[in-house]
Amino acid sequence: MAENKNVQDEMSENEEKIADPEMAADTEQTATTPEGEQATGDEAQAESQEEKTPEELLALAKAEIEELKTQALYKQAEFENYRKRTVKEKADLILNGSKSAVIALLPIVDDLERALPSMKKAEDVAAVAEGVELIYQKFLKALAGLGVKQIDTEGKDFDVDMHEAIAQVPGVPDEQKGRVIDCVEKGYTLNDHVIRHAKVAVGM
Repeated sequence: MAENKNVQDEMSENEEKIADPEMAADTEQTATTPEGEQATGDEAQAESQEEKTPEELLALAKAEIEELKTQALYKQAEFENYRKRTVKEKADLILNGSKSAVIALLPIVDDLERALPSMKKAEDVAAVAEGVELIYQKFLKALAGLGVKQIDTEGKDFDVDMHEAIAQVPGVPDEQKGRVIDCVEKGYTLNDHVIRHAKVAVGM
C-alpha cells in the first residue's frame, strides 16, 4: 500500500509540472543545457585558430597582407588620378580664366570699329559725342556683368579701404572736411573686392 501511495504522489507531481509551463520550461532547460558556460563566437574562433597548423596560419596571414597591399595600391592610383585631374583643371583655369571677359568686351570693340570711320566724316560734334556716350554705357554694362563696378566717391566720407588721397583741399566748410571733394581717377571693385582705389582730393 505504501509503495502504491508513493507512485501516486510521484505521478501527481509530474502532472503538476506539466500543467505549469514555466516549471516545464525550467525542467527542459535544466535537462538540455550542458554544464558550464556556452563558448562565445570569439572563443569558438580562437579554438578554430588553435586547431590550425602553423603553416596554415602563415598562409592566412600572407593572404591578408596581399589583400591589404592590393587595397593600398588601388587607393594610391586613385589619389594620383585625382591629383593629375586637379592640376589640369587649374592649368585650364589659368589659361582660359579671362575667356568670358574677352567675349563680353568684343561687342564693344565692334562698336568702336564701326564708330571710328563715322567720327572721321562727321560734322555734327554732338552726334559724335552721343555715339561715344552710348558705347561707354554699353561698356560699363558689360563690366557690371563681369562683376566690375565703379566706386562711388561723390559726397562720400574719405575711406582708406576705397579711396587713395592724392591731394588735400584746405579752407572748405566744416561739413566737407574729411570728405571727397573731387575724384581724379575712378576706382573699381571686382565682386565687391577693390581692384583699383579711387584717387581723390580730400577736404581739410
